[in-house]
Amino acid sequence: MRRKLPTTPWQTDNFSLMVAPRSLPQLPKRRAGFTIIELMLVVAVAGVLALVAYPTFIESVRKGRRAEAVAALAQVQQSQERWRSNKSTYADNAKLTVDLPNGLGLKANTSSGLYTLNIDAADATGYTATATAVAGKSQANDSPCQRFRVRMAGANIVYGSAAAVGDFDESANNRCWSR
Repeated sequence: MRRKLPTTPWQTDNFSLMVAPRSLPQLPKRRAGFTIIELMLVVAVAGVLALVAYPTFIESVRKGRRAEAVAALAQVQQSQERWRSNKSTYADNAKLTVDLPNGLGLKANTSSGLYTLNIDAADATGYTATATAVAGKSQANDSPCQRFRVRMAGANIVYGSAAAVGDFDESANNRCWSR
């Protein structure tokens, strides 16, 4: 006669006492996602990075926009030299926006309207041209570099910059005219 195989480990053909094994306690399943602490930590780190990076970013944008004033004053310089080659004196502010050949043919504002141009003084030996940041625009907050100036005195060109009020810095290490 053939013996019958047990169907479970605790069943045997003899009646010895065997106890069914206990099942191990199940650990809770790990849920996908982030905890609120992890999210708060990420937000805090992002906030600190933004606090550090934002002022540097704004300063870089302002510095880049200064190039608009520098380019506009370079255009005034070229127009003044063309004018002076045909006339006995440099053009004054009244001739800044007058069309060629009776004036310089320039606009009173820069291309994006961040600066206004003005010829402060002009005579036979030189001129002074200024680009001033427009109030209410972003460059008006560029405190040390709100005004740019090019001054032609004799045969020498002098570059300067200043805040909204105060004297122009015409030193060689002027940071507004960084080249």
